[in-house]
Amino acid sequence: MTVRETILTVDDEPTILIALRRLLEGCGYRVLQAGSGEEALEILADAEPDLIITDLTLEPMSGLDLLHHIRSRAENSGGEPPPVIMVTAYGSERSAVEAMKAGAVDYLPKPFDNDELALVVRRVLEERRLRRELERLREEVDGRHGFHRLVGRSPAMRKVFERIEKVADTDLTVLVRGPSGTGKELVANAIHFKSGRRRGPLVQVNCAAFSQELVESELFGHEQGAFTGAHRQRRGKFETADGGTLFLDEIGDMSLGTQAKVLRVLQEKRFERVGGSRTLEVDVRVVAATNQDLEALIERGAFRRDLYYRLNVVTVELPSLLERPEDLTLLIDHFLDKASRRLGRARPSLDGAATQALARHGWPGNVRELEHAIEHAVALCSDGRITPDDLPGPVAGAASDAGPLADVTSLDFKAAKQQVVDAFERRFLSDALRRHGGNITRAAEELGMYRQHLQLKISKLGLDADDFR
Repeated sequence: MTVRETILTVDDEPTILIALRRLLEGCGYRVLQAGSGEEALEILADAEPDLIITDLTLEPMSGLDLLHHIRSRAENSGGEPPPVIMVTAYGSERSAVEAMKAGAVDYLPKPFDNDELALVVRRVLEERRLRRELERLREEVDGRHGFHRLVGRSPAMRKVFERIEKVADTDLTVLVRGPSGTGKELVANAIHFKSGRRRGPLVQVNCAAFSQELVESELFGHEQGAFTGAHRQRRGKFETADGGTLFLDEIGDMSLGTQAKVLRVLQEKRFERVGGSRTLEVDVRVVAATNQDLEALIERGAFRRDLYYRLNVVTVELPSLLERPEDLTLLIDHFLDKASRRLGRARPSLDGAATQALARHGWPGNVRELEHAIEHAVALCSDGRITPDDLPGPVAGAASDAGPLADVTSLDFKAAKQQVVDAFERRFLSDALRRHGGNITRAAEELGMYRQHLQLKISKLGLDADDFR
């Protein structure tokens, strides 16, 4: 059954109220009526109309006073005020403008035309329905881009979630750091959709994907004829992101010239299109990301120190998969579900050898590599069971060196899990140290870890860097 929308009409002339009731009920609306502003507030204490039509020249509480009461009440309760259409006497356009500034959505002069009033009512209610539907969809997006796409319950990931919660609803610039494949774009999504800007656009630019000329065109737009191939004017990502968030991925790959222009936008909120002279102003929050050592780039003169300080207002550090081994089984379960839904298949299980292979692989590509490996296996497996043969070659190869993982069936869950985690870390670190001849500093840089953290891990696992020299 269709629920009829409710309209509250407020006027101190009974004949106007009668005419409004006949008109609006004839259009299929439910009508509430009040003869004064005070009576309207009493009705609003118990009812939530979809629209209010009120006369401006009420006494003693004017229509403008009623509008202020309605908006103040909604603000105090944290809700959305119903739209208000103001009916004004002929020749009182100045008062109508004042009402519009105070929040009325439209106004009509008396005597109003019935067809015009019905058209305005229909338009205002349709806009309200669309706004509510958009808000519902945004809430769904917020749920999808909340923490369930950033999967983890390890201490390292809990710190990430806490930092996002604290910083999301501010307007501070955020720098997301971490190795490739750890999910930096998901952090940017979570920050945006948990912020007050979630109603605005989220725009992403990969700074490493373009030359200097093209990345500036991407960021700032260009005028027609600005360079070869610029056949028409184009808006840049800063303009597109106005009122929302701009995610600058791989910020460390940006040229020094472009860095200077980005710094100006961060400082002044203004810029010019490539080939243009008109200054444009924008309201954009910036989230930047990098897997590079920006401090080292600064020392080499490849990154501006002043831009670094502008970007590094708040930092979110994403751990490598090595630093969150407790999350491995959780991530595998998550990606099995995700891949099965995407491919339209029943969720398969993992046999023992495939589980060992996943546990022993080093995952240099981090969470992204794990997701692709699981999707690969779900696509190729037969009979609802994943074996090492269904895994990508480098991952499947880890099963041939089962070592102490050959049989964990005699252990309880906690002990078995710890054995898998220790073996995973030992194999991962050993491979990294072997590649770098036992050099802890270079191994730490490759793994995206702090040197001191890597040293602690090596000591805990009983490894000796000298054995790999």
